[in-house]
Order: sequence, then C-alpha cells, then structure tokens
Amino acid sequence: MLDDIWVDDAVFALRPDFAVLVMTAHGLRNGPTDDRSRAWLAEASACEVQTDKIDAWKDAYRGFGAKPQRTRPSVDALTRRMPLPEINQAVDAYNSISVKHALPIGGEDLDHYAGPARLVRATGDEASEEALGQPDPGEVIWRDDLGVTCRRWNWRQVARTRLTEETTNAIFLLERLEPMSLEELKQAGEELADLLSELSPEVRISSRLLSDGK
Repeated sequence: MLDDIWVDDAVFALRPDFAVLVMTAHGLRNGPTDDRSRAWLAEASACEVQTDKIDAWKDAYRGFGAKPQRTRPSVDALTRRMPLPEINQAVDAYNSISVKHALPIGGEDLDHYAGPARLVRATGDEASEEALGQPDPGEVIWRDDLGVTCRRWNWRQVARTRLTEETTNAIFLLERLEPMSLEELKQAGEELADLLSELSPEVRISSRLLSDGK
C-alpha cells in the first residue's frame, strides 16, 4: 500500500505546511501493556506540553469548520489524559512518541484496509461507522475504498482498522504542521521504529514522506 497512499491537493491548499510520514510495519508482534511499554508512557507523560504545536492543529481544524474545543486533535486529547492510558504495546509505543513530540499519530491494522489510505476533503456522503457519524462536506478525512477510517483529520479512528493485540501488519500516520520541522518529523519516525523493533525484532518497517502536494 505504501506507494499508493496519497494526499489530495485540496488538503495542501488548506494547509501547505502539512506533511505526513507514513510507516508500515510487517511482522509485528503486539501484546498487552507490559513494564516496558508502561515505562514509555510514563516518560512521555513527564514531558512538557508543547502548546505551540497543538495550537497549529487547532487552527487547522478551524480551517475546515470544526470546533477544536469539541472535537479535539488527537494529540490535544492525549495530553489532557495524563497519565497516558494503557492500551496495548503498539498503541503505547505510538502514543508515547505522539506526546513526546506533540505530533498526531494514527496507528491502524493494515490487513483491515480496503485499498490505499488517502487524505481528502469529504463530500459528505462517504460511508462511516455509526459511532463516528457522517463527515461534513469539506471536512478533512482519512479514508479507504470502504469509507472513512478517521474523521476530522486525526480526531477519531474507526473501530474496523483499530490496532489490537492480534495485529501483525500495521500502518502509522505521523502528521506534521509547522512549527514542527521535517527533521523532527523524521526523528519521531525513527524513534517509533526503534520502539516497534524492541517489541518485534523481526519487524519490517518501511516509510514514505508526503508533503507539498507530492
């Protein structure tokens, strides 16, 4: 899927500073939270909240008509849940990197995708899980061939592609706006890859950066 993922030009028109580092992890061995992933969460929970980066996401939400105080960017919601919740090892890994860098990260089960992931402005008639509701026209959404996979850029993911303890192939979406630099985005990706490799020494990780409409 990695080479087929794309971001619509309408999203870059909304935020030219947007970039996403897409990572795939094949051969992942996930499991329940353990002392190792618990330590990752504790370290991230001790980090100072980087409000300038979070504020950039709030501005992006306002740009397509969302109210960020009602449907918060994922990293904003995470930083309000300290200490970080324990989910499973892979989710703990990316949540810890998300908070450390004030970087929205989505992690999903690659085997539950239908066709490639793409980031678009919604038409409003996309298929969506009932719990998430229907996207508004113009809303930024991640989707695949079946419909919405994440509403309001990175607000909430669908249950269909959720990372579980049984997940063996995963996709991670690390989403950047200024003032985060592309260098820090790449560093965050390397740190996440290191944590996933700790969990699964045989994991095969690939990545691709999408930015500037390319």
